[in-house]
Amino acid sequence: MAESACYPNAYITAFEATWPALRREPVGPFIYRDGAGGGSRTSAATLDGNFSTGDVSADALDQIESRFAADARPALFQIRTGEAAFDALLIERGYTMFDPTICLAAPIEAFAPSDPKCSYVSWPPVSIQREIWAEGGIGPARLAVMDRACAPKTSLLGRIKDRPAGVGFVALSGSVAVLHALEITPTERRKGMARILVTLAADWARTQGAATLALQVTRANTAALALYSSLGLREIGQYHYRTKPMTEA
Repeated sequence: MAESACYPNAYITAFEATWPALRREPVGPFIYRDGAGGGSRTSAATLDGNFSTGDVSADALDQIESRFAADARPALFQIRTGEAAFDALLIERGYTMFDPTICLAAPIEAFAPSDPKCSYVSWPPVSIQREIWAEGGIGPARLAVMDRACAPKTSLLGRIKDRPAGVGFVALSGSVAVLHALEITPTERRKGMARILVTLAADWARTQGAATLALQVTRANTAALALYSSLGLREIGQYHYRTKPMTEA
């Protein structure tokens, strides 16, 4: 059995360890996840890294679809770089694609120091951070993901003229720090706050001994992609999701 072709294992491990599902279990050649409402990343099944796309049979797909149905959930898969044959099988079964996503990373030394007057780190998050996240659609289920993420971890808070302007969450897995849940208040967007928070995440990661800062962003978020590119973050992999309603699975 061959490992699925994708971005390096350290990043696969880091993305999941720092934004974990509530439960995960093997089902044939797949890993099944229950994210407890924490979003697609914590709820999608993936091809087990110990298997190749050639190990995905019609029977194996029937089995994983039945597992989703047992939890009264629509079948949901994350398809990574190098899994085209698996993707083709899902297309044949009528699955539709959404949220093509790019995985980015850069060495910690690529980031300039952050401005300590504009931002700080803390754990656990304070009320204003939770309010900003809630305004951006990051509610209790995703905050629970942060709570169960591996340590070390911290939350980020940025300010513009002493007003809370943005938040983020960063955690460490091995030598890789991963930035999640970056959210800027609507009135303070396009004022440089996202750049401040990314460099703050890199500063914190540096103190934890990280070698790399990584994150994920949808292809549709062109403004964020332009910012991350200007900061030296480069593509290391990609994925997308496929799903279909329970009545069709």
